[in-house]
Amino acid sequence: MMARIAAVFYILWGILHLKAAQAVVLLAVSLEPGMVQARLVQDASFMLMISILVMWVAVTRNWLNDRTGYWINLVVVTLVDIFFILLIALPGYLPLKVAAGGPVLWLLAVIFSSLAIRQAPKPG
Repeated sequence: MMARIAAVFYILWGILHLKAAQAVVLLAVSLEPGMVQARLVQDASFMLMISILVMWVAVTRNWLNDRTGYWINLVVVTLVDIFFILLIALPGYLPLKVAAGGPVLWLLAVIFSSLAIRQAPKPG
């Protein structure tokens, strides 16, 4: 049951980041064409791809309490959110109420997936 709760939190994290990717694209199209606009669109595409990866791993691996899925989403989401916290949240570029959503979902997913993986039978 804990693995499935974790998977739901990872899916919610992915959905939140799909919306963030859309917001970055909307910001990008409001700018003059050029390198800054292109980099923002590239950033949005990375967010889109990472979101899809995290949700796919959540559905196909975390839901089943798979060790490989545990490590994939743990590493990917942790890295993404640490850099988000350092580069966007801490400098105050987003209000705390908005910035807290992703990290809260990340922490909940990590807690539940870690509890679940500890209960899983050891391989070999």
